Parts: sequence; C-alpha cells; structure tokens
Amino acid sequence: MSPQSAGRRRVHRSVATGLSLALAATLQAAGTAKAAPSQDARVIRTATLGEIPLGAFSNALLPGSVDDDHGVKLGGIGSDIYPAGRKGEYWTVTDRGPNGQIKVNGTKRRTFPVPGFDPAIVKIRVCGDKVQVIDAIPLTTSSGQAVTGLPDQKSRDEAPYTYDAQSPLSYNPNGLDTEGIVQAGDGTFWLVDEYGPSLVHVSARGKVLTRYVPKGLGPTGAHYPVVEALPSVFLHRKINRGFEGLAQLPGGDLVLALQSPLSLPDADAGSASRTTRLLRFSPGKEAVTAEYAYRFDPVDVVDPGEDDTSELKISSVVAVGGDRLLVEERTDNAARLQLVELKRRSSILGGSWDDDTTSPSLEQLDDPASAGVPVLAKRLVVDLGKVDGVQRKIEGIARVDNDTLALINDNDFGMTDGAGAFDAQGRLVDSGIRTAVTYVRLPEGL
Repeated sequence: MSPQSAGRRRVHRSVATGLSLALAATLQAAGTAKAAPSQDARVIRTATLGEIPLGAFSNALLPGSVDDDHGVKLGGIGSDIYPAGRKGEYWTVTDRGPNGQIKVNGTKRRTFPVPGFDPAIVKIRVCGDKVQVIDAIPLTTSSGQAVTGLPDQKSRDEAPYTYDAQSPLSYNPNGLDTEGIVQAGDGTFWLVDEYGPSLVHVSARGKVLTRYVPKGLGPTGAHYPVVEALPSVFLHRKINRGFEGLAQLPGGDLVLALQSPLSLPDADAGSASRTTRLLRFSPGKEAVTAEYAYRFDPVDVVDPGEDDTSELKISSVVAVGGDRLLVEERTDNAARLQLVELKRRSSILGGSWDDDTTSPSLEQLDDPASAGVPVLAKRLVVDLGKVDGVQRKIEGIARVDNDTLALINDNDFGMTDGAGAFDAQGRLVDSGIRTAVTYVRLPEGL
C-alpha cells in the first residue's frame, strides 16, 4: 500500500470513528411519525442527522480544504440514497455544497459560502431515531485534489460568488454538482451531475475515473478523463436542472433521469413543458443504448395549489426488478411515485427528437403521444404528499424490501436564499430543517 493510500484510509477511518463518535453527542433525536388512519401508505420510522460542523467534516477528509464554514453544518447528503449492504446502512451523496441566491441590483447572484467544500459520498447508519455518519469519501481528481462543487464553465453555468454575493469566485472545470448514486458490483460508484449534465464513474475511494458528457460540450481543463458519449441535445439542459436521478438495473445498465424538460427551443418552452427525458447507459459499451420520453402529471395534480409547471422535477429513480422503475415526480412541497417499464419499442434515441432543430420540439408538444411519441406508460404507486410524517423536498429513495421504502430529504445545508441567510458576523442563520431518513410502508408490494 502506498503512503498516499494509507493516508487516505486513515482519513476515512477518522470520519468513521473519530469524527462521527466525537460529534455523536450532538446528534438530535427525532420522534417516529404516525400516519393518519385514512392513509394506506404509512410512515413506520424516522431518524434524524444531528449537527456536525461542516468545517470539521470537510477537513477530516481533505485537511485544510475549509478555513471558515460560516457556521454551516453537514447537510445536503439527501441528494440520493442507496443500500450499502448491511441492514440500516446506506450510501448517500452530497450535492455541490451550501449555496444560495442573493439579489444585487435586481439580479440574482449564486453564492457559495464554503467554496472549499468538496462533494462527498457519505455512508450512514440508521440507529433508532438517529442517523450516524460511519464513513465518508471525498470526490477527487486523478491526482487526489478536490473536485469542489464550483461551476464548470462561464458560458454555461451561473457565476459563483462569496456568501454575501459581493465578490466573484473562480470557475472550476473539475467541479461537480452531484446528485444520484449507485454502487456497482466491483465496489465503484456511479453518480450523476447537474452541471454537464454528466454521468460520473468514481473509484471505491472517490477518484473520478471517467466523466461522460454530451457530445459537443468541448470541456477543457478537467484533471480527470472526460468522454463525450451522451446525446448532444442534452446540451440544452436547464441551468441547475441537469441529471438528478440514477438507477442501476439488475443487468448492470444505468438509467439517468433529467430533472426538468430541456430548454428547447428556448427557456420559455422548457419551463412550460411537462415532458422530460431518461437515458439508458451501458457501462460495458460506454454508450447510451436507449432514450425515453417521460410525461409529468399536471403540476396541480402533483402539488395541489401549485400553478407553476416549471416547479415539476424528477429527483429519484429506483430499480424494482426487470426493466421496471419507480420515478419520483415532485415539487419542493409534494412528491408522487410512479411505476414505469422501459420497453425497447419506447426508445426515441437517434430520432428526430434528438435533433435540436426539430420544430416543434418534443418539449413543445402538448400531447406527445398523439404526435407518435412513445411516452412511457406509468402507474401511481403512492402520493407521498398525502402520507403524514414525510419530509418536504424528498430527493432520495431506496428500496428496503418488497413493500418498504427509505426516503431522504435534502435540507440544503440549512441554507435559505436572500441577504438574511447570514447574520452581521457572517454566520449562518440556520433554517432549522434537518436531514432525516423516513421509512414508508406501502399497502402492497412492488
């Protein structure tokens, strides 16, 4: 074993033992929620992550990476959840880190109060009503440097600013806004990212092995291999709405879910659309083998009282056997799980809908099925918005057994938008929202 590998292993052990144990006393209990008698699906258990200073967490993984965490606690690990093998243990993944928006002279600026934060794969254990951090793996470049969560390209991503939105930060071509996670049989991980959007293959210890991006992206400066292997039409992803969900089918193929409809032919069309896309990717072939059109329900069906179609998102996709998937349609306040089957004849890969000059675009069609588009058929499994005890902003779902799901929410690191997110001393005014794992028992098996 090289000294560098031994050092990394010691760092990981420090998170699994020293960090989590030293901070265990700060973990806060959460009571088990009870479902209303009228609901078929019900919450059977809830566990909550306590307060772990983000600087301590980050510096245990990559010493010196964070000099001031501005009072932010570890959070954001609810971007996805995937079973880790042992009962009650899961792999989770953070997103790009604490970020918000502050309006300056009438224009919103994207803030990164802890720019040194490095996205991490975090292993958790649910013990009673507590969530414990038992391991953490930083995402690194080929040379072992932090990828960071900073935006990649000036031409495509929002400009990053300091916590007060006053000073610009540098872009980072290595930066990742990670979301979905699965673990392959060889111990490596697959992640999806919103910036590219991209699919990212990561070693068991966090080194980026390959990042797969849309054809024509032409990225430069990344300190890891980048391959243009995804359809070029995905270059039209909405800002901050790239790939969000990731599932691993029994045969090893991956399914990538685009969070929101593409901005085709423009942002207005994308915001008004209810049609997004899924990709099927073969790790063996390193290629996309199918593409599917997915149609959201009307926004006021998903979230009664909401009238903004652009609030619809896919946040999680979960394999449930064969070519079947659970797909989470959500807003920030509500979520519904739909069951779909990925049939070969449903693929639209390589057709006119992958040509960004096609008019009208797939996203502009009011009724894609009537235009001959093989939209995925779906069946509602559960409306989580009607299940008492489910957290808001559920972004990760894992299958526990035939009729039980584990849900995890994204608490955004306790961040809120606006100038009031930090006090006069530059310390976070925490939202009070905690990361929680919630177990939901379904009325019938999947």
